[in-house]
Amino acid sequence: MAAAILDGKALRQEMLGELKAEIELMKQRGVQPGLAVVLVGEDPASVQYVGNKAKRSKEVGMHSEVHRLPADISQQELLALIEKLNGDERIHGILVQLPLPGHIDEKAVIDAIAVEKDVDGFHPVNAGNLMIGDDCLLPCTPAGIIELIKRSGLEIAGKHAVVVGRSNIVGKPMAMLLRTRDLAAITSQADILVAAVGRPGLIGAEHVKPGAVVIDVGAPKGDVRFEEVAQKASYITPVPGGVGPMTITMLMYNTVKAAKRIAGMA
Repeated sequence: MAAAILDGKALRQEMLGELKAEIELMKQRGVQPGLAVVLVGEDPASVQYVGNKAKRSKEVGMHSEVHRLPADISQQELLALIEKLNGDERIHGILVQLPLPGHIDEKAVIDAIAVEKDVDGFHPVNAGNLMIGDDCLLPCTPAGIIELIKRSGLEIAGKHAVVVGRSNIVGKPMAMLLRTRDLAAITSQADILVAAVGRPGLIGAEHVKPGAVVIDVGAPKGDVRFEEVAQKASYITPVPGGVGPMTITMLMYNTVKAAKRIAGMA
């Protein structure tokens, strides 16, 4: 029996509808959540992603700004813009699209974003709060994965979960560092398997426990051999249409959460 699809597109529409209603209530109380996205350069994937973020934020009734900067902008100029946005009362969320050009220190840029406006969840303070279990703005992709699993009626508590990959954006926030020589020996024990490596076709049926929930974060082609694994898993995310739509949705959620906190409505 083939695995059921965890449909990120369908859930996105449901959650954006909820957000739109919530934002309308906030606007009636004088608060309109505002998101500023900063794009440096013209990387095609980044340009498309930033466009989608701006589109979704406007759809739900947010104030939305996109700051497009040349690839040769200096780090000092970029940091000056971030400082300006930190002090802008209309802006509750700031996102700098990664990756940045090589002459710019990504860590310095992330560290410069006000913690309360770090809707990507990358600031060291938010990352630290995540690790110790304190309330914080969560990284959007891991938060979207959790939401996708929970809203599908699947239990997480007590399950054996394995994360393949250790990037700062997905792997580390999803779990502590995983290192193993025999990948299949570990992944085949997982009730929930998250693949976030960026190596197309890395995960096959031999890596998957019968009946497992398989989450594919690999971009752009997916880490999981879909047709093969779908015959063994109970639930699986497609690429595209699985985790991707949830990432932008959780960015919207983080912006609303940040706006409530800043306005004292949380």
